[in-house]
Amino acid sequence: MNLKTHYCLFFFLIIFSVTSAQDSLLVTPEKKSRRELRRELKEQDYEPYNALAPAKAAFYSAVLPGLGQAYNGSYWKIPIAYAGMGTGIYFYLENDKEYDRFRNAYKDRLAGRPDEFDGNGDRPFVQTNRLIDAQEFYQKNKEISILVTLGVYMLNIIDANVEAHLRQFNVDEDLSVKPNLDFDALSGKTNYGLTLNFNF
Repeated sequence: MNLKTHYCLFFFLIIFSVTSAQDSLLVTPEKKSRRELRRELKEQDYEPYNALAPAKAAFYSAVLPGLGQAYNGSYWKIPIAYAGMGTGIYFYLENDKEYDRFRNAYKDRLAGRPDEFDGNGDRPFVQTNRLIDAQEFYQKNKEISILVTLGVYMLNIIDANVEAHLRQFNVDEDLSVKPNLDFDALSGKTNYGLTLNFNF
C-alpha cells in the first residue's frame, strides 16, 4: 500500500471513531428521551395525510380566489392573489375605455360627424389610419389584461393545490455523514469516500 492509501485509511478511521463515539453518547437514556421528544415535536408540525386536501384547496380557490390559501392557513397570500387579479382588471377597464374613445371617433369620422380628433377648435388632429392603429393597440392590451387576470387566477388555484400537497410532506432534518468503503469487483480496487444519507 502506498502512502496515499495509508493517509486515506487513517482519515476514515478517525472519522469512524468520532461518529461511533457520538452515537454512543446519544444512546444514554436521558439524551434518547430528548431525541424522541424532538422527533415527536417535529411530527406534530405536520398534519396527518389527507388525500382530498389538495383537491379541496384547489376547488376552494377556483370558487373564490384566496379561499384555498385560507384553507391552507396562508392568509398572507390572499392579498397577493387579489392584487394580481385587480391589476389585470384595472388595466382591462382602462384599455377598454381608450378603445371605445378611439372607436367612437372612428365611427363619427366615417359617418361625417365631428369627432374628438378632427382638429376643430383646440382639439388635436389625428389621421384616420392612426385611429385604426389606436383601436388595434388598445384591443391587444385588453386581451393581454384578460390573459394576465386569468393567469393570476390559475396560479392562485395551482398554489393552493401545491401548498396543500407540501403541507403533508414530512421533512426530517436528521441527516448523517458516514465513511464508506466501496469494493469495485471489476477492477479489484477499493474506493474510499463519504456518503451523505437521506432517510425518507
